[in-house]
Amino acid sequence: MNKDLLAVAGGRKPADLVVQNGKIVNVYSGEIYDGGVAVSGGQIAAVGDVAYTVGPDTRIIDAGGNYITPGFIDGHIHPESSSLSIRPFAEIMLKHGTTVIMTDLHEVGVVGGLEAIEAVLDEAAVTDLKLYFVVPSHVPFSPFLETSGGKFNTEIIEKALKRPDAVGLSEIVGPYVLAGFPDLLQSMDVAVSMPGKTLQGHLPDMSGPAMNECLAAGVSTDHESLSAKDALERLRGGCNLMIREGSAARGLADCIKPIIEQKLDTSRVSIVTDDLHTIDAVDRGHLDDAVRVALNAGLDFIKAIQMVSLNAARAFELDQEIGGLAPGKRADINITTGPEDFKVKTVIAGGKLVTEDEKLLVSYPVADHKPCLLNTMKLKNPITADSFKYYAPEGAKRVKVQVMDTLPWIPITQGREVELPVVDGVIRCDVDQDVLYIAQVERYGINGNIGKAFMGGFNLKRGAIASSVGHDNHNIIVLGTNFEDMAVAVNRVVELTGGQVAVDGGEVVAEVAYPVCGLLSDLSAEELAAEKKTLIAKIHEMGSNIPIPFMFLSFICLAALPMYAITDHGFIDVLTQQIIDPVLEVLE
Repeated sequence: MNKDLLAVAGGRKPADLVVQNGKIVNVYSGEIYDGGVAVSGGQIAAVGDVAYTVGPDTRIIDAGGNYITPGFIDGHIHPESSSLSIRPFAEIMLKHGTTVIMTDLHEVGVVGGLEAIEAVLDEAAVTDLKLYFVVPSHVPFSPFLETSGGKFNTEIIEKALKRPDAVGLSEIVGPYVLAGFPDLLQSMDVAVSMPGKTLQGHLPDMSGPAMNECLAAGVSTDHESLSAKDALERLRGGCNLMIREGSAARGLADCIKPIIEQKLDTSRVSIVTDDLHTIDAVDRGHLDDAVRVALNAGLDFIKAIQMVSLNAARAFELDQEIGGLAPGKRADINITTGPEDFKVKTVIAGGKLVTEDEKLLVSYPVADHKPCLLNTMKLKNPITADSFKYYAPEGAKRVKVQVMDTLPWIPITQGREVELPVVDGVIRCDVDQDVLYIAQVERYGINGNIGKAFMGGFNLKRGAIASSVGHDNHNIIVLGTNFEDMAVAVNRVVELTGGQVAVDGGEVVAEVAYPVCGLLSDLSAEELAAEKKTLIAKIHEMGSNIPIPFMFLSFICLAALPMYAITDHGFIDVLTQQIIDPVLEVLE
């Protein structure tokens, strides 16, 4: 029992900090009224009329008539998608009012296993951003379809779930539940046997009996709604609906529309970002930006705030700790402007003032990274232009191939059949038909695999791009118009010990280094965003019209998203979970 907190709440001791002269946004009652918040240590002692808690040494923060909301909670985010190591990531989150995230750090786990995840969690502990750990349910997505550096099994998952910050099992893939994968079902049983652990879903393109089966298995959330229909089905099924408004997928305006129009209960609806690009974090913000999108779509102000606070906490059964302004809760407090021009002005995280008047007051030292997070690029074999050649059947002059096209607004692929020429036994790409070479190179020094296929949708006209960020295995993904530039790009990524590179005419024209796990940079968000803007501009000069090409490219490796993918094992038919030959037919 925290006796100091009780003494402040009861008026026997002054508060450490008081926010006064504001409008309380009460996410429990759905009201807005005048008042303030009193803080003792890292917890809220009183809300409303808190004048009685003010003493001579109490720090006073004048809200200036602005709104006082809970700190924001992102119930599903991969910090690694920002390309920031965890400390600069925490800084940009706090600047925009996010004080709590739920994360599996899955991408770090793919590279270095639980040891690497725990190293990052240790690095995060010095920040004021509160992390709850949602244990990955699978690393890699499929050992039969890809190679990864780290691996999780039920034994490792059980160990991770026993951590005090662990709150559930993450990204439970619907098709794996339906297939009855023994390891997954066993891990789910282990999770639900522990108090307070939830089952977090990954259920794209699921409906009807398939959706019912996943929910019956105990999956309680899903963040993969792509339409209003998806959103309604999940909400009606008792699922905690996590509407995604990130960088790779922005579904909030569409998914929230029927909920507003039909005046449905929103207590099980939250907003998440899933994947947030550095440039978006700097230029647009985080959940504060999502609130603006929701308000523009017609959502009530209080409901919008609930969706980025209390509702997210409820989805993890954590609303007794976080999510609202009430005595005993963690002292996460935002001072914001109103719905007409919503901005986060001042942020208190765990009782500490971290931003004031939109200026960040904290700065965390660069971490002394543990060895498991560094020097993760280990090629088994040298990479040359010949490494990427796809040979046609003997004697062929033209072939019909299956091309995978990314959609321009979300990195989900569709199939397209295309005729391509064969020169000296090698199938040639065709930029006029928007058909490029794509490959993934195993980078853990395990087997030297190189998977190859043909890609559309990026519209690259020359050169090549390569990246050590490729879900769910984070091997090196390379896309190009010619084999020579592809080899230069991959080798440069290795020299950087991870990163993203653009090559044109044999020359590296832009690059960004990710020395931490081949995924992350220690630069500030603003510095990294500037480097990424330069890199993206070069890729656009080379012809691509994808706004964030490397983020889209990273998902082409994901054998969990329809319809096709590329891994180091080869060209993947996601629906059948099989490796297939992109060559469909020899024409002549």
